[in-house]
Amino acid sequence: MQCIKVKTDTELKLCLALRQQVFVMEQGVPVALEIDHYDTTFHECIHVLILDEDEKAAATGRLIAYKDNMGKLQRIAVREDLRGSGVGREIVKFLEQEAVSSGFLSVVLDAQCSAEQFYAKLGYITLSAEPFLDAGIWHVRMKRDLILHHSR
Repeated sequence: MQCIKVKTDTELKLCLALRQQVFVMEQGVPVALEIDHYDTTFHECIHVLILDEDEKAAATGRLIAYKDNMGKLQRIAVREDLRGSGVGREIVKFLEQEAVSSGFLSVVLDAQCSAEQFYAKLGYITLSAEPFLDAGIWHVRMKRDLILHHSR
């Protein structure tokens, strides 16, 4: 598996195709809610991609500037046949490395409730007092401070 920071339109298309499969086809998220202005070019935010041995998209995610030295991880998707293989953990760690490189001290994400324990195992704490609906799916806001992670 190879982790890359997206630098070409072709790589961005691989990210978007995987997200289409996971979020739109599998989970029923409307395309209009899945694709936004951050997806028009790979320059709008940091997109990352994990490629398998056949150079097919295995996992993807993106990092945007949020507020107060904080980044936000979004659109984290893992190909169905690779879930539970550790690829999800790898894409999150790669996004965190990009956040540190970008000068962010912490990151937040809106996790689907079904993935809350996954993120908790990676050191994220739940901030939401109650779950909230996003694109028809229940989510919670979670946060991880990176300053300790960065100093290791």
